[in-house]
Amino acid sequence: MSDALIDAQGLTKRYGQFTAVDHLDLQIQEGEVFGFLGPNGSGKSTTILMLLGLTEPSEGHAQVCGFDPTREPLQVKRQVGYLPESVGFYNDLTGKENLLYMASLNKIPRPAAEHKAAEFLKMVDMTDAANQLVGQYSRGMKQRLGLAEVLMKDPRLVILDDPTLGLDPAGVQWLLQLIQEMSAQRQIAVFISSHQLQEVQRICHRVGIMSHGKLVLQGTVDDLMSQLESGGYLLEIEVSGGDGLSDVVKAIPGVQHCEAHGSRLVVQASKDVRSQVVAAVAEHGAGLLELRSHNSTLEDIYLRYFQEN
Repeated sequence: MSDALIDAQGLTKRYGQFTAVDHLDLQIQEGEVFGFLGPNGSGKSTTILMLLGLTEPSEGHAQVCGFDPTREPLQVKRQVGYLPESVGFYNDLTGKENLLYMASLNKIPRPAAEHKAAEFLKMVDMTDAANQLVGQYSRGMKQRLGLAEVLMKDPRLVILDDPTLGLDPAGVQWLLQLIQEMSAQRQIAVFISSHQLQEVQRICHRVGIMSHGKLVLQGTVDDLMSQLESGGYLLEIEVSGGDGLSDVVKAIPGVQHCEAHGSRLVVQASKDVRSQVVAAVAEHGAGLLELRSHNSTLEDIYLRYFQEN
């Protein structure tokens, strides 16, 4: 058995002649935040359904928190929290009543459920709305209540499907901070399926990009840039007394190309090398007049991949 909380090997799902997920290999570790990206119809939702035991794979297998979702779906659901894109609650119950009802379904004793409900309603900043009917909640409030519900059973893994949908900018910032706290302080692994690439880049340790059912790119943002042909970091440097400096910069690990244009150097790299370049300028005895950075974002990588393919 793998130590990974998600360990998928050759996971495949076919519907007749159509292959929705094609031999997916994926591992996610405890405490890791993983961004799962791709256009509509790329296989993201089908992958989530297989990981939760809600549909059976046609081929391959997966382990989630040490259990087989196909054969042991209840054990998986006890350790995994899932927040779908459209959160469903009983509108004629209050927020607190919804949490307590869900706790009873998960066989959490009433005293513990009361304590957890108060704790997590406070965590998602919903204490003042705890006794308000959910039918009166905004979409953003339902998203917050959904996160509280997810946390009620102390999950080892949380799967979030477009979690920032319906949140205002302040709510988005709050959610991103909460996800980071869940990962760093509670060691909860977070699997995020999202179209918000800038938000994913801010909080995810690694990302994976799906296309036509295949996981075509996987790794850190730096890793993804190195998997494409050219580097993702572009620096423009203006120096004085920089004769021969380009050869020194070319020797820096990660630098792929360096051109001198008079007093200006243009550096292309596979990772952020600004501090190494500044140190090289100083050691060379040159004067640094200006440094401008044009770093590729996750959105650049995403768009570039699909434009090239």
